[in-house]
Amino acid sequence: MTTPVSPAETLRVALAGLLDGLPTKAASQAVERLIVNYRGTTPTDAPILRDRADVAAYAAYRMPATFEAVRAALDAFADVVPEWTPGRHVDVGGGTGAATWAVNATWPEERPVTVLDWAEPALALGRELASRNPLLKSAEWHRSRIGAALTIESTDLVTVSYVLGELTEQARTEVVDAAATAAQAVVIIEPGTPDGYARVIEARDRLIEAGFHIAAPCPHSAACPIVPGEDWCHFSARVSRSSLHRQVKGGSLAYEDEKFSYVAATRFPVAPAASRVVRRPQIRKGQVLLDLCETEEQLRRSTVTKRHGLLYKAARDADWGDAWPPPSLSPAQGEGEGPGQGQSSDA
Repeated sequence: MTTPVSPAETLRVALAGLLDGLPTKAASQAVERLIVNYRGTTPTDAPILRDRADVAAYAAYRMPATFEAVRAALDAFADVVPEWTPGRHVDVGGGTGAATWAVNATWPEERPVTVLDWAEPALALGRELASRNPLLKSAEWHRSRIGAALTIESTDLVTVSYVLGELTEQARTEVVDAAATAAQAVVIIEPGTPDGYARVIEARDRLIEAGFHIAAPCPHSAACPIVPGEDWCHFSARVSRSSLHRQVKGGSLAYEDEKFSYVAATRFPVAPAASRVVRRPQIRKGQVLLDLCETEEQLRRSTVTKRHGLLYKAARDADWGDAWPPPSLSPAQGEGEGPGQGQSSDA
């Protein structure tokens, strides 16, 4: 029996031939220019991706990381809405389509998909890559200005990944409002930097004002308890680096960690996680320290020890970004050998 190929592997294979005929030096130079643009603080009103060389370099450099970050955000969202599956998906500013691959990795079935972007070279390459994925062969790729002129047809899910940082403040507002008007669920992902987090929080506030419920990562729809300027909420996704990726980006490690911030919100009521792990768990001898964002609109450090039985075992397996306690384990299951929630102190 043939083992199914994962979407991540299919994407890696599809990316492998992109730089054929493009000198390594030219690809590396294109990547360096793109890094400067994407890390810059000046929004642009023109596409950053200018031609086939730019797009090929971008896809090799960014698509694996974007795919893993979006998939991690969608996995957390899907855990909160286990009975819901998007019927139609619109990806705003989707470029070469990493988010569409992530949606189909999370909910693996064919659906109507529309990718909107203002860079025709990116759309062309995205269409070419999607032809390798049976679930994306019918996707539609449309050139559209991302901002005031944006029109989104009614849909179940809108994704906006790594886009808001390219826009002016006014354009960001218009994109979020257009997504909120069109969709039953909106998922926004930005780089895991203080600026990226700030853009996510702005979008989160607008979605709440539009009547949306926060599904993830927050355990509530109230104000974020993080003090602006003192910290920021972000998570991490492990990205396998192919030889192509290492060639274009430099370095020798077989992986890297992509930091990202996100918000997932719905028109329909949801029951978000009781709390979420917002820092990498610290495993000590006989105990695990978990930094949690909780329903009570606060950040708290919880110390889970061996006395807490099954909760301790779960805490040792917990990862940054996970819901806590795990959906499969209620706090009461750990009460036999100590307090169910562990000893807590303010973070």
